[in-house]
Amino acid sequence: MKTHRFTKPLCAWFACAVLFTACKDGSIQSSGTPASSSALTFRIDIGGQINAFYRQDKVAAHLLARSSTKPRLLVVFPAGNSGTGLWFDDTAQPVSWSLDSTLSALSDLDRAGRPLYGISADLSVDTDALTIYKALLSNVRFLRDFNGGATVPPQIATQPVVQKASVQWQRERVDGAAGYALRASLRDGGSIETVAGGKLVLHAPAGTHTLRLHIDALSGETSMSPIAHADLLAPAANPDPVSQNVLEFLSFRDKLLAGSWQYDTYFGRDTLISVCMLIPVLQYAAIEAGLTSVLDRLSDDGRVAHEEGIGEFALIDNAKNGRPDDPTPTYDYKMIDGDYLLAPIAAAWLIDDARGQSRATTYLAQRGSDGRTNGSRLVVNLLHVADTAKPFTQQPTVANLIHLRPGQIVGNWRDSTDGLGDGVYPYDVNAVLVPAALRAASAFLVRGLLDPYLDAEQRATLVDAANEAGVWEQYAPALFRVEVPAAQAATDISGYAPTAGVPAGVAPNAPLSFYALSLDEQGTPVPVMNSDGGFALLFGTPPEDELQRIVANVTRPFPAGLVTDVGMLVSNPAYASPSLWPKFTSSAYHGTVVWSWQQAMWVAGLDRQLARDDLSSPTRALLTQARLTIWRAISNARDMRTFEMWTWTYTDGHYQADAFGTRSTDATEANAAQLWSTTYLAIRDTQLRTSRYWWQASQHMQDGQRGGRGVAAVASQ
Repeated sequence: MKTHRFTKPLCAWFACAVLFTACKDGSIQSSGTPASSSALTFRIDIGGQINAFYRQDKVAAHLLARSSTKPRLLVVFPAGNSGTGLWFDDTAQPVSWSLDSTLSALSDLDRAGRPLYGISADLSVDTDALTIYKALLSNVRFLRDFNGGATVPPQIATQPVVQKASVQWQRERVDGAAGYALRASLRDGGSIETVAGGKLVLHAPAGTHTLRLHIDALSGETSMSPIAHADLLAPAANPDPVSQNVLEFLSFRDKLLAGSWQYDTYFGRDTLISVCMLIPVLQYAAIEAGLTSVLDRLSDDGRVAHEEGIGEFALIDNAKNGRPDDPTPTYDYKMIDGDYLLAPIAAAWLIDDARGQSRATTYLAQRGSDGRTNGSRLVVNLLHVADTAKPFTQQPTVANLIHLRPGQIVGNWRDSTDGLGDGVYPYDVNAVLVPAALRAASAFLVRGLLDPYLDAEQRATLVDAANEAGVWEQYAPALFRVEVPAAQAATDISGYAPTAGVPAGVAPNAPLSFYALSLDEQGTPVPVMNSDGGFALLFGTPPEDELQRIVANVTRPFPAGLVTDVGMLVSNPAYASPSLWPKFTSSAYHGTVVWSWQQAMWVAGLDRQLARDDLSSPTRALLTQARLTIWRAISNARDMRTFEMWTWTYTDGHYQADAFGTRSTDATEANAAQLWSTTYLAIRDTQLRTSRYWWQASQHMQDGQRGGRGVAAVASQ
């Protein structure tokens, strides 16, 4: 196979797209055509895994090469959330991959003459043989499932075609549309052997101990329209090239992608939180791409879609429900937190930001493909918020809190099996997000922005939203309060610490008070210390005693609190029953691990609270010290910043950050590029200016009648 590969220096090269034409004899000829713009290319290598990214014109791709005793090679595409992957048999010793060339764009035609787009790359691996255990070409959700140990639909199976020193897999999508192609060629000779069970063994040339491969991977799924760097970030953005590259790679006018490789498509919660925290440094194209993608996917009763199923996943999902050959996207509405995130974040742009204010009327009047306006969609969500919040407003008891949806064990960002510790009423949703959504609804009503989309009955439903928010703020947090006497805390810590593999440290000399992760079905707090107080810092206006409770104890060193040398943990089960300890280990997805965006939320939230003028000096000192403590931990693991999350080991008296997924006990693996982990672009180590932004630009959350100063006033200071 002839290819045109370009190896000019990274960030300074202009790649060429290569057009391939299939010949009758099966050979492939190539001709170079110039690309229309310079390519975005960058790498993030950590934890034994190469992550190489490429985006230009119709091509966006992420190549992963995993070095370990379980080697793997993937190329995934945001187009259709599609991908190709090779999984290899375990090796006796860890093998190590090298990327020998920068990624190059490819364009090809399938057997029916339809275009495929992808990338090519040259790689080496330091072994004389690798056995291909599984090759998959399909939707990333199927690749993700297989990687996690699940079975995949039999109709996506692909048989290889071996020709001398190369092997190719190619197939149409299950509905006959343009599909996927993957070709692996041995660059310096060697051979490919078919062995028992149909496995393929790649052999290096005799007498050598390095396999040198050329990979071509392509997808026929429809490309999306990228948001160019010039239309993405404002000059005020933190000059962090890695975070800027990740954000650019994940930003399209159709939607913002949650992360790569495993979540290369729309996720509602991830989109909303990322937009919220990045508003100060995003241009309007990215902000509105995110908001519109959420509004477009609302259910008829106003619920926010969590994850979308597109491409081949949608085809197979629809076929299960009696709709064969139907590529209509499917949406997952099982989460509850997104329902209450939409309103305050829409208000942060359309009410509080001067740029958004100037665009609000036009933006709300814009119509989607179904003819519905953004304004009418937002109204449906606000009515859903009001309807579901009303029972607690009328009778503030546990039974009237927002419960996980029937039959679900997940519902907020801690969406793993044990993330809520068997709880069913999440703290973040009930103590923070519901009242924030109600205050945002009131702000929209007061300013009249939604008048063209409201009838009299709908207006009556929303008219008391600010007062209803006050009821939630007064009564809901108290239901989650956990009190631990000092003596009991010392006993708990000394018993727990050995199981976590860390020293107990200094025991608290005063009672601990913090907010539970969740409430169980009986309304009993699940006493797992957690980082979710950050939502209150970013979205709420907690009274001083509540603010102290949120901050004081979680910022203690682990295992008394959440802070380690390599980040702020999202959970600490030390004060819970020992039966819960195994559910919150450093190998659990939402256990004693670090989630990058949670730390960013805490810093932004602390900035917002420090900009208040109604706090006592002791409280301000507490918040200032908490910010310093968290920022120090962030700085210690700076190289991990764009990762979805990470874990740690404790040896020789020190914490060490480890990529999540590199240990056999880890529940899954973390993405190297995560949308909400780019939110550091809007914060810095010292940023009182941004503090004023967060506080003054969100006054509607205090009083929908009074209004607040917009971002234009803040920016002028």
